[in-house]
Amino acid sequence: MQYLEGLNDRQKEAVLHTEGPLLIVAGAGAGKTRVITHRILHLIKKGVAPHSILAITFTNKAAKEMRERVHALITTDPSLSPDHPALPTFPWLGTFHALGVYILRENSQRLGLSKRFTIFDKSDAVQAVKEAVRETNLDPKNFEPGKILGAISREKGKMVTLEMFKERANGDYMPAIVADIWEKYEAVLKKEKALDFDDLLLKTALLLKNDEGVREHYQKLWNYVHIDEYQDTNHVQYMIAKLLAESHKNIAVVGDADQNIYSWRGASIKNILGFEKDYQNAKIVFLEENYRSTQTILTVANRIIEKNKMRPPKTLFTKNNNGEKVGLFTAYDEVQEASFIAQRSKQLITEGVSPSEIAVLFRANFQSRALEEAFLREEVSYQVLGVRFFERREIKDILSYVRAAENPESLADLRRIINVPPRGIGKVTLLKIFAGKEEELPATMRVKIGSFRKLLTELQEKLRTEPLSSAIKWIVTASGLEGELKKGGSEDEERLENIRELVTFAMRYDHEVAREVGVDKFLADIALQSDQDELKDEKPAVRLMTVHASKGLEFEYVFIAGLEEGLFPHERMNETKDESAKEEERRLFYVALTRAKKRVFLTYAGVRTIFGSRQVTVPSEFIFDIDEEFLQAENYLEGGGKTIFFD
Repeated sequence: MQYLEGLNDRQKEAVLHTEGPLLIVAGAGAGKTRVITHRILHLIKKGVAPHSILAITFTNKAAKEMRERVHALITTDPSLSPDHPALPTFPWLGTFHALGVYILRENSQRLGLSKRFTIFDKSDAVQAVKEAVRETNLDPKNFEPGKILGAISREKGKMVTLEMFKERANGDYMPAIVADIWEKYEAVLKKEKALDFDDLLLKTALLLKNDEGVREHYQKLWNYVHIDEYQDTNHVQYMIAKLLAESHKNIAVVGDADQNIYSWRGASIKNILGFEKDYQNAKIVFLEENYRSTQTILTVANRIIEKNKMRPPKTLFTKNNNGEKVGLFTAYDEVQEASFIAQRSKQLITEGVSPSEIAVLFRANFQSRALEEAFLREEVSYQVLGVRFFERREIKDILSYVRAAENPESLADLRRIINVPPRGIGKVTLLKIFAGKEEELPATMRVKIGSFRKLLTELQEKLRTEPLSSAIKWIVTASGLEGELKKGGSEDEERLENIRELVTFAMRYDHEVAREVGVDKFLADIALQSDQDELKDEKPAVRLMTVHASKGLEFEYVFIAGLEEGLFPHERMNETKDESAKEEERRLFYVALTRAKKRVFLTYAGVRTIFGSRQVTVPSEFIFDIDEEFLQAENYLEGGGKTIFFD
């Protein structure tokens, strides 16, 4: 078994256990992706058909990496020649949401859905909720659509339907309002033949639960189920996994209770802690050897996390060297803190470190402003994770053209593009079109609308017959958008460059022989993009991001900024008696530490401006949790800055 030679004993144990339930408790940097991919290869070499293997992860980035690794393992294995009977097919590897799209499109008729349903992204969904709030005769300023959508999302994540929620609301004021808005929101989705992100999971779980024929079909199709990042599953994801593995119990889950940091969006640590109860006689394998970090980083991380009680005991170790001590910088305020981070990053880059191997992590998004200003001053290239390419106005315009051509009943898309670029079609005209009173419009206006509809029909034809990138190039020109942007200034020029980048992205789908399949994949992949998918690997820049966004990534040097009580750990930790919330903040710090390969820098400010108010701060308890022998004071590089020292 030559392909197992690079694995340690625990990794081999996990790879070779193929029958029955398996829990792989994989610490940070312990090579979990390597284990999953080698396990898939091992199953195929044993004679398992690739198409009967399913592997689910959480981000497109992780799924892409897994696909590439599995493909490389299969194609380079000497015993699996290209004409091997197993190889015409490939395992199904993707995210939970992508799996939902796949299953719902295959079973759209059973659910009364259009096979070409539109996927509402967050901004589409917020806009639809806003409409629903207005229809309920409420003021969106008092009933914020984003918060209402968040409440609906949490319920769907618990596998609660609108009908169940209405029964439970029982006339209580706020639940009754949410139920009313939710009902009108569902009507908007139905009218526009659309589903939101949560529907992709909820409707899939309900279909598998309630339709025995569908459930048995997928249980027979996928005999081996793998779930990555199992600690991040919410109830509906947990149920999808459970239902798919119900008959054969060949489910292998990989996770780490110490990295459960998403309870605010429904992830339940109980899923991984209760795996042995769910699956009797489950085998458990601990992966504790870390291949990423220095021993100093791991020792600090271990001592931080061992204070938590809701975890199976686990201690990370490495054969790497001890490495440097953790740097600690005490700044006067957030400006000096940001200056130190930017200057120290610049120094590291001068010493030969690639900018993309440096990350600055923070607890709250507002912290990025001071950091961006400092990096601009120091002329250090940076990228803020969370500035979403596919959320840009011009990109959404083009996507709306494609979606409207595919689904003419998507009123949200029609509303967005009917006057982009300007065609003289105003809001009143739009309302009459949506109300079915088009015949009341003047003849000249009806001609304009007819011309617009002809444009969408032609685009639909091109999407069916030409490569996707060609169809998008065509609509950019034929719609008049290119000409409009060429007339503008530098901002419009940048928008045009972004549209050209979209065309380049679309080329990935040109190879699909069935053009409709390519369009569906393109729209689904874009709708399901996460922040991490926005990382441009080819751009050498320091990465700035929240700790939550850094999960699953690794860098040589990591700065963790804003380590102050009330900020990190967050103020909610002091306000609650809920021990689980306190443990999650500690897990978040643990995740931040274990992103680093070579060295960690911790920073905090003695004074910080929050919501326009200057506040004296207290250093984070996390700093005091680290033994002094592992800390090294860092100096402000320019000198002369004010510094406050705390005893």
